[in-house]
Amino acid sequence: MKKNKITLLLIGLGFIFSTATGQTIRSKVVDKKTNQPIPYATIQIGENEGVVTNEEGSFNITLDDIQSKKIDSIYISSMGYATVGVSVQSITDSIIYIEPKAIELKSVFISNKNLDIDDIIDNVDDNMEDNYRSDLSKKRLFFRETNTNFIKKMDLEFKKSTIEEIDEKLIDSISKVIPKNSVFYAEALCDFYGNEDKQKLRVIKGARLYDKNNNGSIEGIFKKMEKIFKDNVKPNSYIKFRSGLFSQKVQVDSILKNNQDAKDIADGIENPKENLFFKSRKMNLKNLFNQTFYQSDTKLNVIKNSGRYEFERVDYTILDDVGVYVIKFTPKRRGDFKGTLYVNTEDFAIIRIDYQNVKRLRSFNLLGLSFQENGYSGTTIFKKGSDGKYDVKFIEKVTENKFGVDRPLSIIEKNKYVKGRNKQNQVSLDLDIISYAKNKYEVIVFDAKTITEGEYKSSKENKNVESTYLSKYNPDFWKGYNIIEPNTAIKQFKTIDEEIEE
Repeated sequence: MKKNKITLLLIGLGFIFSTATGQTIRSKVVDKKTNQPIPYATIQIGENEGVVTNEEGSFNITLDDIQSKKIDSIYISSMGYATVGVSVQSITDSIIYIEPKAIELKSVFISNKNLDIDDIIDNVDDNMEDNYRSDLSKKRLFFRETNTNFIKKMDLEFKKSTIEEIDEKLIDSISKVIPKNSVFYAEALCDFYGNEDKQKLRVIKGARLYDKNNNGSIEGIFKKMEKIFKDNVKPNSYIKFRSGLFSQKVQVDSILKNNQDAKDIADGIENPKENLFFKSRKMNLKNLFNQTFYQSDTKLNVIKNSGRYEFERVDYTILDDVGVYVIKFTPKRRGDFKGTLYVNTEDFAIIRIDYQNVKRLRSFNLLGLSFQENGYSGTTIFKKGSDGKYDVKFIEKVTENKFGVDRPLSIIEKNKYVKGRNKQNQVSLDLDIISYAKNKYEVIVFDAKTITEGEYKSSKENKNVESTYLSKYNPDFWKGYNIIEPNTAIKQFKTIDEEIEE
């Protein structure tokens, strides 16, 4: 009997340890006084590693990561709050309450207290080159992108066609099957190498989350169009796309090839060239890092063009026991943004910036083509390294754009090798389309370190990396990895097929 009890105990312990392996701890950071979630709080794991809470105050970490570092506690810090140490064993699926901390005016505050706002901004500008890392680095990061699209108007008016199968009925069916609302999520764990001037990317793991049902009927239309195209277009032809004064020639073979490449990428099939998932991750990460306020070509020119803004020191606060100026900025006539700067009182580094545009940033309307850049907002948080240089720790950025097309379109087949008329076939339409796109980007950098030119050159990209398609949110997909905790919308996302099955 005793032996059996010992055996059962060992089995039970084995079960506990086996389930702990790869276990993800999910928790939420909440203000103890207001009971409100605290977004963008830092969860410190070890000396230079950690995660950041999402906009709902939630975060996740993996037990494997903590146990490998022999850590028994994590530390939560946020602007204006006391840093709290929490035992790892007590945070599984729980809420962590933290309290605002009363500011103690240390000598650093007293010594800088008499600086006026112009002095502070001048010091920020003068120290910017020394404060932020500009050399080659390697960043281990997690990147999430959310694309939401809404088509407000979709009018395709049939004019004429020399191809019998392409008629008004087909054009109407195309207009009807194009989804008016769609959402797409992409996630990737990456190593990002380089600096402002050159970059390389290696994707460790990636996922795409969207509803293929939105593309199903469209795919049928494209297959039908492709068959019509192959049956009616002659070998060695080229297609001229003409819209008003503009025209563009495209070889038929390249159209068919691009169509197949796009289908392969959507289906997750490896492409011999760099695939769309890889290319988009690299391009967007480059843009995100190169649009931080201290970069040379940034839109967020609050410091580089400080004369366009009014600054007001509104408060002091603390972060990790370091004094911070809280500075509001608003635009003068030529400024584009409003927001808040959090400036370290010791080295005058901006350690966090919250921003939002106050007017349309760009607008283009010419010959029936229109574009408006209506929204540009976000938060960027920086972390100081052991060498005194600051790196990006966290980025959340949201852009909102409007697109419009109101003009004729002619698709003309031409073939100089066929006797008789050079023009073989023509399809003419009138387009009137208005669409809106909202893109949200989230990046958390787990580790950043300087690398040499040789290390950069030896780093390898995996341009053909395959991403995994998910029809609904799967909490096990990132099991064993630290990521940005998904918000409620992502967790509740599922395709029409998944809803039917449930």
